[in-house]
Amino acid sequence: MYPKRILHVLTSMTRGGAENMVMNYYRAIDRTRVQFDFLLHRDEKSAFEDEIISLGGKIYKIPPITPKNYFLHQKVLNTFFKNHPEYQIVHSHLNALSYFILKASKKRAIPIRIAHSHTSIEPFYKKIFIKNTDLKTTVKDTIQSIIRYKVPKYATHYYSCGIKAGKWLFGSKNKEVTVINNAIDASLFTYDPIKSLKAKKTFNINGKIAIGHVGNFVEAKNHSFIIKIFHELLLIKNNFVLVLVGYGYYGSKIEKEVIALKLEQNICYLGVREDIPNILQAFDLFLFPSLYEGLPVTLIEAQASGLKIIASDTITKEVAITELITFCSLRKSEKEWAELIIKNLEYTRRNTFQEIVDGNYDIFQNSEKLQEFYLNQPTCAESMDL
Repeated sequence: MYPKRILHVLTSMTRGGAENMVMNYYRAIDRTRVQFDFLLHRDEKSAFEDEIISLGGKIYKIPPITPKNYFLHQKVLNTFFKNHPEYQIVHSHLNALSYFILKASKKRAIPIRIAHSHTSIEPFYKKIFIKNTDLKTTVKDTIQSIIRYKVPKYATHYYSCGIKAGKWLFGSKNKEVTVINNAIDASLFTYDPIKSLKAKKTFNINGKIAIGHVGNFVEAKNHSFIIKIFHELLLIKNNFVLVLVGYGYYGSKIEKEVIALKLEQNICYLGVREDIPNILQAFDLFLFPSLYEGLPVTLIEAQASGLKIIASDTITKEVAITELITFCSLRKSEKEWAELIIKNLEYTRRNTFQEIVDGNYDIFQNSEKLQEFYLNQPTCAESMDL
């Protein structure tokens, strides 16, 4: 009978927020009872694929969802579900694009079709007043915002990382949304002053005030604004270093901005990393001025590390499970953000493990709940009223 196999649908398994969340749950569940398999939309090998295989998961790949590929995608998707009747639960993490997956799933009478919201995209009329927005990304976001209204028609269950993300995808009046916390193993991140000193030496930033950011180089993360804030910081005091963790198509653009401001000697690019708990030990403050988010798991991790955080007020206040986060408007200047950072640097970093657990962000408690949901669902279409 076991394990019961669940099909998770994502774009790829890179080290992004949704991907990290899925892997946190995957590592923590009882894989003798529940097993995760993955349907991905990119051919290239991504960061977590080897680990997935080692944990017993299967990986399938189909063409991406694009206007040009729409009919091919639907054809391949329909064939996939026809050839894999073993999947009675489809859990899609594609936000509004889950519509395409769940529509095909319903056509094949798959009884449990989960749409999972990981974001809360700001409306176009708000984005045009925010610094550093990109036209191409704005168009993509607008398309997502239009398609999202079709998702509830094909989903049997509505999941989200937080209340705000749930309202964005499923509507503000939908009372059936279940919040699945972006939970973590808090014990991995607990602040240790000895580990902190070692980490600073490892990254050659000993004696520096490390302002850190973890996030891929995409428009939503607002790296251009991060660079401008950091430039203002150096005008106040030159003992700062900016540590950037992540990768993405925006990277080359950001590097040019760094060179233009002559900041190369003060910035440490770490790329894609597996050792985030160790890297966070080296930070003195976490900077996160995102244009929009769902409920970023990186901010849970940063709080578990006892770090002070300055984040944009576009991010849901649900993420503040400790008093370590200060929110700031993106309409404020780079100088005002820099001054706020200076103001928040004097604090005593401490062990916040119990606060993370009490805030219900412990992965082991949360994974048990998700596991039981999967196990309690019917395993054939005949048992559902479709």
